[in-house]
Amino acid sequence: MEKVNENVLKYRHEDHGPKYFFRGERHEWGVICFRPGDRLGGHYHNQVEETFYFPDSAPVMIVNGVEHRVTPGDVFKLAPGEKHDILNDTKTPIKIIFIKCPYLPDDKIDAK
Repeated sequence: MEKVNENVLKYRHEDHGPKYFFRGERHEWGVICFRPGDRLGGHYHNQVEETFYFPDSAPVMIVNGVEHRVTPGDVFKLAPGEKHDILNDTKTPIKIIFIKCPYLPDDKIDAK
């Protein structure tokens, strides 16, 4: 068993970016905090499936060049090869939960 508490973990960039709950052997998951105007950065994975859960925010999810306005409670499951980006065009910080499987930390290709 492993146990973590989100409140004691740090974001990559002090008050925003990813915060990993678990990383390794089979999957990785955590939360990402986006400030207003922040974006994930377009990319895709060759082998990793990535899921994003938006519990209470409404940013823009871009998949293969198509913009989707998120509704709170939406979940997006992205297959390997699907190009994706997230833009927080809202006026408040948002938090998104992500899960990546399998755990392949080098399987990220920037989309140009």
